Amino acid sequence: MAKPRVFVSSTYYDLRIVRADLERFIKEIGYEPVLFEKGHVPYGKDQALEEYCYREISSCDVLVAIIGGKYGTQSNDEKHSITQKELKTAIDLGKQIYVFVEKSINSEYKTYLANKEVKGFKPAAVNDARVYAFLEEIYSLPAGNPIESFELSDDITRYLKEQWAGLFQRLLQENSRQKEINIIEHLKSTASTLNQLVTFLTEERTKGDSAIKDILLSSHPAFSAIKEVANIKYRVAFHTLEELDDLLSARSFVKDEFPLDGDHEWDNKKAGYGIRVDPDIFEPDGKLKIITPDKWQDKWIHRYSIANPQDPDDDIPF
Repeated sequence: MAKPRVFVSSTYYDLRIVRADLERFIKEIGYEPVLFEKGHVPYGKDQALEEYCYREISSCDVLVAIIGGKYGTQSNDEKHSITQKELKTAIDLGKQIYVFVEKSINSEYKTYLANKEVKGFKPAAVNDARVYAFLEEIYSLPAGNPIESFELSDDITRYLKEQWAGLFQRLLQENSRQKEINIIEHLKSTASTLNQLVTFLTEERTKGDSAIKDILLSSHPAFSAIKEVANIKYRVAFHTLEELDDLLSARSFVKDEFPLDGDHEWDNKKAGYGIRVDPDIFEPDGKLKIITPDKWQDKWIHRYSIANPQDPDDDIPF
């Protein structure tokens, strides 16, 4: 099972205890910490070591930046330290970031702002005024990137625990709302069909049964079933088996010429699953049968695992 990867960015020697506490906390909640001193960053011989840190950030989900009193090692761009550039890389990649600043540094920051142009001013809490210059950049970031002060590691872990619990709760709410959205979409589809039927009954009576069939086909339940199992984001329509084959082939599904139980099957080996369609939804000549939503059965179109196509437990009905 994939775990959220959390990149911990800070200078090392002055904050190594905080980094160790954070690694322990991240593991305890079931996430994967990424710390360079633990060998979590794979290095190569083709580029400078710092470049591999920046590259590793792209495969992480979250970056936790801890700013202490040390500027750190100068990066190759000569504008920032390596630690600062790690944070800038995460921002450029659109990663979720959390920034923690030592309380003494945060307290002196206002003094720095008032005196940064004063000749001879030397801040006491940091070893290089460029730490405060970088803080100015951070505080100008858009909303959504929290910046908190801390004294102890517990201050950081307590805040992260609350934030990540809130994100999980929000995810649960969004999943619940998605079910409501699906119901609304279904109601919209039903209302559209009813509107078409009203139009037919009031304006197109002369067309007879063929017009009713056209209306029923326009919102066939097989369309939404294929859309869901094939993970298609746009509207789906097909009126024959051949058209369905063309639709799925365009999305990297390959039809199985020797399917199980006489069903129509299409495999997508890259995705690891296939789609199984009951032949009874088609006429003998390959045309889609008229089936109303109340008669539709979910088992007629469903996913199955390519690894275990004969095991019914691997079927994933939709």
